[in-house]
Amino acid sequence: MTKADISLKGTKVQPLKKPRTELEPGARRRKKFDDKRQFILETALSVFSKYGFHGTTIEQIANSADISKTNLFYYFSNKEELYLTILENILNDWLKPITVFEEVDDPEDVLKNYIRLKLELSRDQPEASRLFCLEIIQGAPILKGYLENELKSILQDKSKVIESWVSKGKIKPINPIQLIFFIWSTTQHFADFNVQVKAITGKDLSNKKFFEETCSAIQQLIIDGLKRPRL
Repeated sequence: MTKADISLKGTKVQPLKKPRTELEPGARRRKKFDDKRQFILETALSVFSKYGFHGTTIEQIANSADISKTNLFYYFSNKEELYLTILENILNDWLKPITVFEEVDDPEDVLKNYIRLKLELSRDQPEASRLFCLEIIQGAPILKGYLENELKSILQDKSKVIESWVSKGKIKPINPIQLIFFIWSTTQHFADFNVQVKAITGKDLSNKKFFEETCSAIQQLIIDGLKRPRL
């Protein structure tokens, strides 16, 4: 036998261990907690979007989630915390795309993408849009401080980016805040006024062709309106 020959005779071969895919007990408990918490948030969003903050009770949310009030309070200390968490999640989703605007970007590409993302949110999260609308219509009793501080600061910061596009001749002169408001209003209309849209057109954003037509129309209105005429 040469050195290269290796005999396994008499050797007890251990079966290969399968990699562990199961979560550790602590991780399983955490996942179960997070999943239940997310389910409560989704259920509460549905209720809040129909009745608003003041018109919604903890009992309604608990009944809709098929849990006891005591169990609900294990995940959220009160109705205010639950409501604020939902609004915080909504605003994070809405504002994340706009926070990446940079002066070096091509305005047409950035704005087209932002319009599509906002319209997708109106399609996929219509209850979130309606809840935000209810909060604003009622005078923003919970969100007013956030609107006057954090949101205002974000929009002022991104207004400078849009102003730089104007100064470099990339787009026509426009009030940046008005531009952002216009994008919000046109895209969120299809969630907040979904009943009207469907009654008149027979379609909503869940219809793929209608979604693309709507997206293209909004993009065209905004982008063409911002383009500088070629000399």
